Amino acid sequence: AAARAAGAAGRARGLVRVRRSGARAAAARAAAAEVGIDDVRAEVSPAGKLEVLRALEAAGARVAMVGDGWNDAPALAAARVGIAVGGGVDAAREAAALTLADDDPRGVARAVALARRTRRTIRENLAWAFGYNLVAIPLAMSGHLAPGAAAAAMAASSVLVVGNSLRLGRAPAPAA
Repeated sequence: AAARAAGAAGRARGLVRVRRSGARAAAARAAAAEVGIDDVRAEVSPAGKLEVLRALEAAGARVAMVGDGWNDAPALAAARVGIAVGGGVDAAREAAALTLADDDPRGVARAVALARRTRRTIRENLAWAFGYNLVAIPLAMSGHLAPGAAAAAMAASSVLVVGNSLRLGRAPAPAA
């Protein structure tokens, strides 16, 4: 059930999912069927996984590689984002940019959702900070804003940015 939910969450977030596995065909198809992946190729070597990754990126895709084995390490290291599964081998965890805490496949969709919320929050904070400084600095320089008022406004602006960032930690976990 968790694997099916992970597949649905990935599709809902617009993720295109392919599986390239070093396992035999029957095992690779069975694992892919659990999460609703149709594009499956089995018995793919580590170099083959790297080739697929590079081809997808050359076609303009932003690729996140999820893996747990030593044979996934080269592709995890080369991917835009490498995601190791918590129960994976050390080589996969070392090569990846992100390691999930457990083997729950819904963690990938949650990580993507958190990354998107984080990017949006960063953009909001930058827009506020640039906009505020665009207005406040000329006012302060021209003497239309007293130094004490400028300092208080700058502190309030910083509190706003920090408060906006803290929302990420309080936000409910996205449904997976």
